[in-house]
Parts: sequence; structure tokens; C-alpha cells
Amino acid sequence: MILLQLFWEFFKTGLFAVGGGMATLPFLYDISARTGWYTTAQLADMIAVSESTPGPIGVNMATYVGFTTAGIPGAVIATLGLVTPEILIILIIARVLASFRQNKYVDAAFYGLRPCSVGLIAAAGVLVVKVSLLNLERFGVTGAILDAFNWKAIALAAVLLVFTRLVKQTKKLHPIFFILASAVIGVVFSF
Repeated sequence: MILLQLFWEFFKTGLFAVGGGMATLPFLYDISARTGWYTTAQLADMIAVSESTPGPIGVNMATYVGFTTAGIPGAVIATLGLVTPEILIILIIARVLASFRQNKYVDAAFYGLRPCSVGLIAAAGVLVVKVSLLNLERFGVTGAILDAFNWKAIALAAVLLVFTRLVKQTKKLHPIFFILASAVIGVVFSF
């Protein structure tokens, strides 16, 4: 039954997460809240792992959630659930798009999807900042405004910003260097 539920949850995510992998994050937060398969802290770890591994983040996240929930069969089923609607939609669109591409309503529909994609990606960005740079649970317990921030993560983000945008010698380094350096720093300083 868990495999069917995994497939259905990720099928819905794949069907409605327009705009790429980051657009799946609001759906993943919803799945977490409704199913309890993982916590928001685990979701933050999943984001970090998915961002640092090759492949689309949405597929990586589905595979990760499926694996943590139901092992290898869960990983396969969740991944298939995520990509099935996309494959079906692409096949349908490819079949009919040639004849409808010049239609002003089809063109307007594609144009109208752009703000939706931007909104979903912006919501994902806000959620990533909330999970990685804020510590709202601790703030809720202590009430101290300084406890609302994850200062180590903010310091790392500031250092990365300086090295990727302002220091001439490091601006041209490949992003994988910064990903690996961040992973090492996270392990050393127990993020």
C-alpha cells in the first residue's frame, strides 16, 4: 500500500509542479506535513543531497524520499510517479502541438504558465531560506530574536557570496568547488 501511496503522491507532484525541480519543493513540504514520512530537517538534508548530485533535483528528491520511505522499490516507484505525468503530457503535446502551435489560445496558455512557474520557484526559494538560514523552532522556544537565525549557515552563505561574486580569483571557479567546500565545512562545523 505504501508503494501505491508513494506513486500517487509523486504523480500529483509531477503533474502540477510546473517550472522544474525547485517547483516540487512546496509539494514536498505538503507531503511531509500530510504523511509524516520525513521532517522538515530531513527535507533540508534531501535538498542538499539532491542539489549536490547529478540529475534533476525533482527526480533526485523523489528517489531520495522513496528510498527513505520504502527502500529501493520505493525509490523506483516514487521516481516513476514523478516522471510519468511529465512523459504523458510531453507525448500528448508533441502529438498535437504542431497543429495547435499557431493557435492564439495555446500560445496564451503557455504564456500564462510563466508566472505560475516563477511563483512556484520563488516559493521554493523562500522555503529553502527558511529551512537553511532560520531557526524558527528555537526562536519559538526561547523567544530571543537572535535565536531565530542559523548564524553558521548565514556566515557560510555570506562567505560564499563574497567568493563567488566579489573576489576576482575565485569568481571563475567551477560551482562544484563551492559545493564540495560547503559540504566539508558543514561536516567540520556540524551544520
